[in-house]
Amino acid sequence: MSTGQDVQLDELDARLLTLLAEEPRIGVLECSRRLGVARGTVQARLDKLVDRGVIGGFGPDISPAAIGFGVTSFVTLEISQRHGHDPVTAHLAAIPEVLEAHTITGSSDLLCRIVARSNTDLQRVIDQIVSSEGIRRASTIIALAEQIPYRTLPLVRSAARGA
Repeated sequence: MSTGQDVQLDELDARLLTLLAEEPRIGVLECSRRLGVARGTVQARLDKLVDRGVIGGFGPDISPAAIGFGVTSFVTLEISQRHGHDPVTAHLAAIPEVLEAHTITGSSDLLCRIVARSNTDLQRVIDQIVSSEGIRRASTIIALAEQIPYRTLPLVRSAARGA
């Protein structure tokens, strides 16, 4: 899988990715019809985009709020350098409410996006997170409203224009 640094997108890639993002249940044959290219071309492009890591999956986009997890927050963690990242990462991966975690620069070591059912439940999740002996300190910010949802299509379009 590519690191993404050498991946180039052209206009057809951008149109295909846009179509798949807007209509995730569309089939290859319908994609080829709408894009005006052969079915084999669409399949080959899809295969290349998957192989290069541009497309990471075809699963449903699940809304945590719609399944009862209406509180989103971001937590920065300072970890014990003696323990390192691996034990903390394994601990976080075992907590379902931890949606993602990234190593970061600055005064903290990790940034996590977490969800909870309520503010009271958020305390339970944070307590579970900081129960690892590898975590020295946590700082939490509660998201009040999502202004721009996670998106990649503007980036895809920009990358295709730059190709």
